[in-house]
Order: sequence, then structure tokens, then C-alpha cells
Amino acid sequence: MALPQTTRELALVRSNPHAHSVVMSYLGIRRSLGLLALMLPLILGPFGYFVLGIEIQDNMSSYYHTPLRDIFVGVMCAMGIFLFCYHGYDTFENWTGNFACASAIGVAFFPLEANSDPLHQSTLVGYVHTVSGGVFFLTLAIYSLYHFPRGHFGLRLVTRNEQRDATYFASGVTILGCMFVMGIQLFLVPESAKTFLNRWNTLFWLEWIAVWAFAGAWLVKGDALLADSRGGDVESEEKIDVERSSGVA
Repeated sequence: MALPQTTRELALVRSNPHAHSVVMSYLGIRRSLGLLALMLPLILGPFGYFVLGIEIQDNMSSYYHTPLRDIFVGVMCAMGIFLFCYHGYDTFENWTGNFACASAIGVAFFPLEANSDPLHQSTLVGYVHTVSGGVFFLTLAIYSLYHFPRGHFGLRLVTRNEQRDATYFASGVTILGCMFVMGIQLFLVPESAKTFLNRWNTLFWLEWIAVWAFAGAWLVKGDALLADSRGGDVESEEKIDVERSSGVA
């Protein structure tokens, strides 16, 4: 397939059913991942608390032991499948998706023990969950900081591409920042202080922030947010997606 270089050529690509379906499938996966990540904390937290009477849990994984278990497992599996189906621009991005998929499935099917510290499990299943959770967040940060940006980092936020790259950067830094704070609480904070923090469900709120940062990056990548009304950025993404489908990228 000849690669589109102009607006006119891109219009022809859009008229090609195969090329158009490729573009829409990538946008659909990105938007679906973003929406799933956006909705998961809202369902577990506010919906669970105000509608089902479920207390806010110490972390999202603890919802496995509540009536919202099927929602938690289902969303994690769906995200894992979408990440597996999302073909990257190169081998590294493909492997990032594979690790993200495996870790999401690990979080879903290898639960933490009820009312337990993620670092203190009595079974291998619990430790697989803890490792899977860390790998999952790390892969999401890699997407935001390495795979998504197009080289427009800086304080200048005039063009849509600059604004989109700034969003990816903010997303990745937020995810890593939340992981860093969670690591401090899990590894360094004394048990007495950890008990106090758990009363305020700090791990849950930090996970919520990280998951929403992930959601924002994927919604921007899917042109659900910060899309250029003139089509400039959409065209740029379509070029890359068509290249990817033709085996060039």
C-alpha cells in the first residue's frame, strides 16, 4: 500500500474500506481502553459505596472479595485483551502490550488474600498478583512516556501535537509518581503509620489517580480528547496506522 503523504491522499485512504477499518480499529481500541480505565474506579468506589453499600477498600484489588468481583475481573480481562490486540509500531511496543496483557490477566485471576498487605501474602497466588500489579502500572507509564509521544516535549503548548505530547508526559509522570508513593507506603512506612494510612485508603486513591492518568493518555491517543477539529493530528495518526498495517512501521 502506498503511504499517504497529503490531505488528498489521506482522503483517498479514508475512502479505502480496508485502510479506513484499520484506522478505526486502532482508534476504537484506544478509546475502549481509555473508557474502561475511566469507569473502573467510579464503579468500584462511588457506585460500590453509595449504591451497594460496599466500604471503600484498601486498594482496588481488594474488591475481588466484594460483590463487585465480577466487574473488577471483567474489566481487567477486557483491558488485557485490548492490549494484546493492540499492535505496536515496533517490536518493543508489541512486547510492552504483551507484558501489559499478561499482567492485567495476572491481576484478574491471581487475587490478593482478603484484608491483606500486598507485600505479605501466604500463597504464591497473592505474590503473583502483587508483581502483576506493579508490571501493569509500569507498562502503562512506558506507553505514555515512550510509545505515544511524537517528540513535542517542552513548555510550548500551542499546537495540538504539543498539547497531546504534554498530556502523555503528564500521564506517565503521574503514574510513576503514584507508584513511587505507593512503594514508600508499602516498603518504608512503619506498620503503625501504614495502619493509619490504610484507614484513609491511600493506596486506593493513588491507584485511582494512576488509572485515570492512563485513561487520559489513551483517550487522547484515540482522538476522543484533544483531537484537532481540522484533522491535522488525526491525519498524522492515520498515516502511522496505515504504515503499521502495511508492515512499514
